[in-house]
Amino acid sequence: MSLSSSLLWRGLIAIVIGVVSVAWPGITVGAFVILFAVYAFMAAAMETLRAFSSTRVGPVFGYLLLAVLSLIAGIVALAWPGITALVLVVWVGSWAVITGVVEVALGFRRGESAGERTMWAITGLVSLGFGIVLFIRPDIGAVSLATVFGLFSIFYGTSAVVLSTQTRKVEAAANKLIDSAA
Repeated sequence: MSLSSSLLWRGLIAIVIGVVSVAWPGITVGAFVILFAVYAFMAAAMETLRAFSSTRVGPVFGYLLLAVLSLIAGIVALAWPGITALVLVVWVGSWAVITGVVEVALGFRRGESAGERTMWAITGLVSLGFGIVLFIRPDIGAVSLATVFGLFSIFYGTSAVVLSTQTRKVEAAANKLIDSAA
């Protein structure tokens, strides 16, 4: 899959998730908690499989420890969804800050057009701001977070779709250059 296709699909999925999050924030919070639990259970299963496919003792213990921690995280998510929602607020805040810093940094790469650099920088600053707000005001609640996350996802998805069209043009030009050189 090409970079432009990856960006396009990531953008479209983000837009759909954003629309759903804005339309049904309460359901979205419940879905986040359930999805996290499912992810944790899947991670536990994968780590268990890795443990028994390893040929050395050290990695076996590490993978089994990760499997147990993932299993516990999944059980806690289902047993205490309120605490899980708060932890997800902190997790999303951390993700947004890290993503924002990386995207701002990507805006300063060489070889990008001014529009691409600006789009990376703006998207990164919005992500960074979103994460900082979540750390400053975690009391906004998971339902408010779902709405804000939805709006953020719509913005992020739209920027990814725009970047995918620009990347597609660059890929087409590069392929044309490669074909003419051959």
